[in-house]
Amino acid sequence: MENIIEVKNVTFEYKDNDKQKAVIKDFSLDIKRGSFTVILGHNGSGKSTLAKLLNGLYKPDSGDITVDGINTKDEENEIEIKRRVGMVFQNPDNQLVASVVEEDVAFGPENLGIDPKIIRERVDNALKAVDMYDFRRSAPHNLSGGQKQRVAIAGIIAMEPECIVLDEPTAMLDPRGRAEIINTVISLNKEKGITVVLITHFMEEAELADRVIVLGEGGIIADGTPKTVFSNAGLLKSVSLDVPQTTELLLRLNENGLKVPTSVISIEETANVIYNAVANLEEK
Repeated sequence: MENIIEVKNVTFEYKDNDKQKAVIKDFSLDIKRGSFTVILGHNGSGKSTLAKLLNGLYKPDSGDITVDGINTKDEENEIEIKRRVGMVFQNPDNQLVASVVEEDVAFGPENLGIDPKIIRERVDNALKAVDMYDFRRSAPHNLSGGQKQRVAIAGIIAMEPECIVLDEPTAMLDPRGRAEIINTVISLNKEKGITVVLITHFMEEAELADRVIVLGEGGIIADGTPKTVFSNAGLLKSVSLDVPQTTELLLRLNENGLKVPTSVISIEETANVIYNAVANLEEK
């Protein structure tokens, strides 16, 4: 599988009281086309900075980021980068600009100079993709938080990006709204082949990814499948991150003498390993 995004030796610095503070330091990362990657990290680890770098909103101070071979530093390719990598932020109200849902979804394609007839088709398809077509003539301010975020995602989809970067899109939502967004993201990835980079602090969302990357001190401290990363609970806790509730349960059981593997994540797998462990004890 080829790379859609390549990050090579990137450093990005903020000014802090006239001093330069590197948030991302000599950072390298490849994102495979069609993959679903989750990025975790404590506050200040550089997650949101990385998201904005991938989308071209921020430019590296050193190193290079390429999207489909296009360098994000090339100002003449700014639109091409935005066309390929869409960005969804934490607060949907910051992305909704129109008074009618379908007009809001059309805003991005209009800025790309796309033919109005094509925009009409894209808007309808994007709203259907996030199950918001029936609300196309509604006012965004009348929608729930989850519905607003789905409209924001539709606005990105209408631009037909190859990759969507979501920066904690469920942080301000209730459990139902979170489920709506994650189901939408999974559908876009699995059914439409859109590459997804999801930044989150919800472990149950990270469990669903192909790959989990943990950031710390401006670099990568863990990278692998969810099972691989979450099995190293000590490392995650050392950087103030939680582990999935199923992993926590298995760790506690081990501490109390019931030997069970800690590399499983799903509720069904967890139930099976506990059942088998208890059955083995009874046989003895």
